[in-house]
Amino acid sequence: MSELPEYVLDREFNAPRELVWRAWTDPEILHRWYGPGAETIIHEFDLKPGGMWLNEMKWGGNSHFQKVVFKEVAPPERMVWHHFSSTDATWNDIANPMMADWPRVLLTTVTFEDQGDHTGVRLSQVPFEATDAEIACFAEAMANMDKGWGAGYTIMDELLAELQAGA
Repeated sequence: MSELPEYVLDREFNAPRELVWRAWTDPEILHRWYGPGAETIIHEFDLKPGGMWLNEMKWGGNSHFQKVVFKEVAPPERMVWHHFSSTDATWNDIANPMMADWPRVLLTTVTFEDQGDHTGVRLSQVPFEATDAEIACFAEAMANMDKGWGAGYTIMDELLAELQAGA
């Protein structure tokens, strides 16, 4: 495949850019919206190039582990990372246990743009060093990715309103 599929989600938040950046980068806020429907535990969050975000999502008696390695951090404008979609409990990269052909790594870029007193956020993900089967799996799943991100963003809307109200 010559052209990689790219998932893009554009969203405008009713909050200033610095606050939206904080919602993405402060583990005390991030764990409240990331992974909606699960208990999100952030084991490590080192926001710098080469730093890691180690994330566990728990539901019922199950845990799903993910690792992010930051590649670029430019506050409050841009973050780029390699998203290891599934790891074991000691953060070693593994195949996704629910989708064998899901890409092991996604190149993720999040940009933040001032839009008056609002903030535009663009999330982009593409398979990184993926097999043809992984690329095809990602392309097929892209239509449903808005559901998870959208649910998280709805929670973030509420959190941003709380933070702006001083709650």
